[in-house]
This record gives sequence, structure tokens and C-alpha cells, in this order.
Amino acid sequence: MTTGSDFYDEEDVFDYYMKSRQRATNPNDTIEKPAFMDVLGDFKDKHILDLGCGAGGFGVELIKDGCASYTGVEASARMATIAKEQLEALGGTLHESSMEMWNYPKNTFDIVISRLALHYIDDVSVIFEQVRASLKPNGRFIFTVEHPVLTSHNEALVKTGGKRLNWIVDNYFLSGERDITWMGSNVLKYHRTIEDYFIKLQQAGFTIQHLREPRPQRELFADEAEYKRRMRIPLFLLLSGQASI
Repeated sequence: MTTGSDFYDEEDVFDYYMKSRQRATNPNDTIEKPAFMDVLGDFKDKHILDLGCGAGGFGVELIKDGCASYTGVEASARMATIAKEQLEALGGTLHESSMEMWNYPKNTFDIVISRLALHYIDDVSVIFEQVRASLKPNGRFIFTVEHPVLTSHNEALVKTGGKRLNWIVDNYFLSGERDITWMGSNVLKYHRTIEDYFIKLQQAGFTIQHLREPRPQRELFADEAEYKRRMRIPLFLLLSGQASI
């Protein structure tokens, strides 16, 4: 089974992903990002670490909008190449590394973020502990993952043509590996329940501040049918916590 970084380094997958992110209706921008920005709030003059930063587009936005510093960590070589070029031109920093192997500096960042990357990680408890140690006192950790409804979806039980219209949740309370067919290939993701994420975040020394299931906002959808389709199930889970003193 292909890991997350190797998956995005597949040429066809990478091309498909980059094109899909350009669509005005992509759910990352119409559903996940508005909720993320709402929770992120004021980040000006803050030192930010971004785990699984992809091609660096979000980091570019944060730098241009006034963060004090931006550090991105990305394991996919294809993504990191683009991110490095974009970020370093603006004074940002890019480390080509998996978040598991990266050497987290202690007491350095005001905010650590991760958007839709942690569901590729086997042991998130270790990452949460590393994040906690890298934060300054009262620092914040904000992340999104694919909603557990999706990571527990049994695609073998649903036959569809075109856009998916039905989802069947299966083995929801069985955490662990899921071999997922996505963007024309197969990738290894890790399913965890909402409670799993919540408890692991607390155990790492965070006080939970937000738990959200980002929902579609009608004004962001030009197509009524697509809006109604996106209202059927949650696609994303967002959690944030403050480093406990």
C-alpha cells in the first residue's frame, strides 16, 4: 500500500490533485478553509509551523498576510519542490521531511497547523507530543483531517458511476489502516474516531478549544445541486487546542 508522500509523488496523482485544487468548487476551499480561517483568527506577527504543507500555497497566503515567520514541513518531493520555490522567495522556510522524522525545535512556535495531512500518519500521539513541545506557552495547535465518516467508508459496498451519491460507514470503531482508492490510485490512510482524536489531543497536553465539522455555506456554491450533495455528509473534522501550562 502506498504511503501519503509516495502517493502524491505519483505523476498522475500529482497532476490530478493540482488540477482539482484549481477548481472553484473544490471542497478544500469551499468547506474546509472557511472553517479553518475562522478558528485560526488573527495570526499577524505569529510564528507558524505547517505540517504537511503541500505545495505551499497556504503558506504564501499567511506570509503575505503578515505572519512573523512561516515554516513548512512536507514529505512529498514533488510538493516540496514547488513549496520551496514559492516560500523561500517570500522569506519562508521549507523542510523536505516527513512530520514523523522532522526534528521539532522546542518552545519556538506560536501556532502549529496541519491541514488534511494527519490521516496519513499511523501514530498521531507522537506527533501531538512533538507539536506540544515545539509550542511556546499558550501556543495553539489547529488541524483538519478527513472526517471519520470518510475514512471508515466501505467503498466496496457501494457501486456508483460519476459523482458519489451514497456512503456506507463500516467498522467505525475499528481504528487503523484503510486502503483507499482515490484519484485513480490507492493510498494508505489511518482511520480514527472523533473521540480518538479528542482524547489523544488531551493526553498530549492540550486544552481543547474547538471541535468542528465544517459544513457547506450556501453563498460559496454557485450550483444548488452541488451544495445539496455536500450537505449530505461531513467531509472534514477540525480540532484545535491550546498548550496547557
